[in-house]
Amino acid sequence: MRYLHTMIRVHDLTESLDFFCNKLGLVECDRHESKEGRFMLVSLHAPEDVNEAVLRQAPLLELTYNWDTEDYTGGRNFGHLAYEVDDIYATCQKLMDAGVLINRPPRDGRMAFIRSPDGISIEFLQKNEPLAPQEPWLSMANTGNW
Repeated sequence: MRYLHTMIRVHDLTESLDFFCNKLGLVECDRHESKEGRFMLVSLHAPEDVNEAVLRQAPLLELTYNWDTEDYTGGRNFGHLAYEVDDIYATCQKLMDAGVLINRPPRDGRMAFIRSPDGISIEFLQKNEPLAPQEPWLSMANTGNW
């Protein structure tokens, strides 16, 4: 398992980029806009991680700007921790066997979510290409939220 990123939601992308880049010194390395989802993701890395960030090997801070914004209260602006795993199905099965609830099963062979005992959302992403969809994951419903 490899640590990937921490996601936070931001109210004002320009203000947040000014803070994280101009004041804190992080460097923007990727930007993804989803017109259908009405959001933008901006990935930032620490200055000393420039070589690793180019290869997507450095831990990143992911700023999520939702176009239909809200006032984030109660920690809602903190999104999730993300880890890359070699086999998402084996990882989820191991967690289930240990009594961990899979909130968002890996139906697509690519992504799953769980929550820590304190309610922190944790995302698992399949390393490289998604695995072929398979049961029991394919028909497993979401439970709660993530």
